[in-house]
Amino acid sequence: MDINEYQEFAKEKLGFSFKDINLLVTALTHRSYVNEHKTTHEHNERLEFLGDAVLELVSSDFLYRNYDEPEGIMTALRAALVRTESIGAAGKELGYEPLVRLSRGEKQGSERAHEVILADCFEAVIGAIYLDQGYEAAKDFISKHILVKIDEILEEGSWRDPKSYVQELAQKIDGVTPVYKTLKEEGPDHDKKFTVGIYVGNALKGTGTGHSKQEAQTMAAREGVKKYRAAGAK
Repeated sequence: MDINEYQEFAKEKLGFSFKDINLLVTALTHRSYVNEHKTTHEHNERLEFLGDAVLELVSSDFLYRNYDEPEGIMTALRAALVRTESIGAAGKELGYEPLVRLSRGEKQGSERAHEVILADCFEAVIGAIYLDQGYEAAKDFISKHILVKIDEILEEGSWRDPKSYVQELAQKIDGVTPVYKTLKEEGPDHDKKFTVGIYVGNALKGTGTGHSKQEAQTMAAREGVKKYRAAGAK
């Protein structure tokens, strides 16, 4: 990948040119690429470590200043803002996936593995921006791509533990405790995918998929919460 493509990406998507474009290149370099290309010596894990800390500080500061809530609720809101799914989706929206440097084997990985890699790269990009442009630039980047999702999170109630929340709604509205049923298992043992349904009585309230039954149950619970909330439940 030509280094000019990284600078063009920075100018077009981030709104500035990097003083040291190698920081952005490193932020988008996965460990597997370094293992496969011996002339490349640095991957993004150190930048990810730094970016994670900046992301946590900026989101914590934002929540403290804008929401008069107890610590437990603010912790849950922050977790919803910075979870892998949220920042992985922000990475996809930014469109840096073609610039991510991976080994040939990693390119063939599962969808979930790619989501985690995109999320890690997002944090590493934050670290790169912080080092190259300073705290305020990193804060603006986080505000534009992560903190703007807070209204959606509050509206959907996705900051709450979905399994506990859907059970609360099911018991309050239907007087029934939901149960989870495995609908399908597919794939080899090292990359198994489960599909789980959540039932309230005989009614299917949602389905979810994941690489463990627990993950699939959580996704099904989120669908169940959405269905209850669409019907006006709080």
